[in-house]
Amino acid sequence: MKKVYVFLAEGFEEIEAMAPVDILKRAGATVVLVSVTGNTVVRSTRGVGVVADMLIEELNGSDASMMILPGGQPGADHLNGHEKLKAMLREASGKGVYIAAICAAPLVLGGLGLLQGRKATCYPGVEPFLKGATVTGMPVEVDGNFITSKGPGTAIRFALKLVEILFGKAKADELRQKMLIDEK
Repeated sequence: MKKVYVFLAEGFEEIEAMAPVDILKRAGATVVLVSVTGNTVVRSTRGVGVVADMLIEELNGSDASMMILPGGQPGADHLNGHEKLKAMLREASGKGVYIAAICAAPLVLGGLGLLQGRKATCYPGVEPFLKGATVTGMPVEVDGNFITSKGPGTAIRFALKLVEILFGKAKADELRQKMLIDEK
């Protein structure tokens, strides 16, 4: 069973969190929403309350197949300020766990030096925070166990790439067809 943790901080971008949650669940992943706020209800950039499955304090994450950081502001900055999350990301990176970040959230990975020498993409203006990365500007970029994406408009493409990585291209193509997603 593929276990995916999605980390939510106050001010996250709704579509960047929920598109991967929805599409990965359709693929058969066990998706767990993890709050880094100390509360199970986390508010998005537009004030939408989402109920997390658990608090980060309850998580050890050793069973993760993938960890996802949604963007949005100030959500990405709140993720970047959470020391336990950053320690978990460092440890997961060393174990080869897939780590995905979209929009402004790649700044967390850049600040940790995890994107050094890798291709990455992010929301325009966040590039200076991706220390040592080659920023491509592509909608989605995969380099080793790191997957990055540009922003809200690329969230579905990002989610389908995550499915492809965990379950294969055939599964991603099946979902693309069933969900009526036109890639043209």
